[in-house]
Amino acid sequence: MKKSILVAFAATSLFALGACDSATENATEEKAEAVEDTADAQADAMENQADAMDTKVDGVDSAAEQSMEDKAQVVREQGEMKSDAMEDKADAVDAK
Repeated sequence: MKKSILVAFAATSLFALGACDSATENATEEKAEAVEDTADAQADAMENQADAMDTKVDGVDSAAEQSMEDKAQVVREQGEMKSDAMEDKADAVDAK
């Protein structure tokens, strides 16, 4: 639920800001969003795999599950950093 609200907010924000941007910047920002979405999807899949590793519902993660969740978080963060860098580069080009 929270994720869908965040995605909707991000899309609305990009649409609102899009009126001020060049077509090139908008295209780059769309690619950046796709990069982040792909990383999120990969991280979600990894987290689902981690959940499947721990068949006990005791609130305690196994070492393997925790390791996979940690890796998923890294994937998510790297996707966000790459997306942010792409958007920053597009902003810098458009500001000239």
